[in-house]
Amino acid sequence: MSDPIIKIADDFWNIRGSFKIGGLIDVGTQASLVRMGNGKYVFLDACTFNSRVKSEIDEITRGGEDIEAIINVHPFHTVYVEKMFEAYPQVSLYGTARHRSLLPDLPWEKISVEDARFHATFADDFDFSVPRGVDFISGNDKVHFSSVLVYHRPSKTIHVDDTLMYIRLPIALRLFGLTDAFSFHPTLDKALEKRAGAASDFRNWATSLAERWKEATSLCAAHTATLTDIAKRSLTIEERILKALDKVSDTLESHAKKYG
Repeated sequence: MSDPIIKIADDFWNIRGSFKIGGLIDVGTQASLVRMGNGKYVFLDACTFNSRVKSEIDEITRGGEDIEAIINVHPFHTVYVEKMFEAYPQVSLYGTARHRSLLPDLPWEKISVEDARFHATFADDFDFSVPRGVDFISGNDKVHFSSVLVYHRPSKTIHVDDTLMYIRLPIALRLFGLTDAFSFHPTLDKALEKRAGAASDFRNWATSLAERWKEATSLCAAHTATLTDIAKRSLTIEERILKALDKVSDTLESHAKKYG
């Protein structure tokens, strides 16, 4: 098992948490701790962590005093929100509209993380992107495709939940020529908005994302793994996003034929 806290850069740490389906299968989850230009810190997402990781975080952040906010970017990642806030109750708490409606007793900031006004608040350090052409909050609780993707410019790191997936295969499988996998979440076909132009909007969004964030060298994905040291790998993150888009071309074409 990998280290539960991974230093991606001098100002970016990724925390690998536990999330068990049915109490048995651990698919993992994540949060990231980021130091901003003003010297303060924010968490991206919420997860559980053991006492050793908590001590390390507190050492970095002066016992949590320098943590400014917890920013929850996936509308369906809600399990550890309350526990994370209990650990750092002095911070500003941000979430999506679904977070606020599902956990109304928490002291949420009024602006949602999918709102462009929120993006402007943290624009000195981060770029944000909300997928287009897909439901951001699906009516189907099992469709977890959409999240607010976050790019921390100083560390050149992307933090993403579900929308993009990176799976690092065990060494034993690599010996047989199987490579790591990078893809869009498999629920894309169910997440696409049932309207004309949705497939085109999604394709344009993904193409634009790859171009705008082409300087990215690391990617932290929920449930799966971190993609780091991109210079040592055969494909850049930009190329991986475009390749992942090509893999879903049949899905997008089928949707376009049905809805226009």
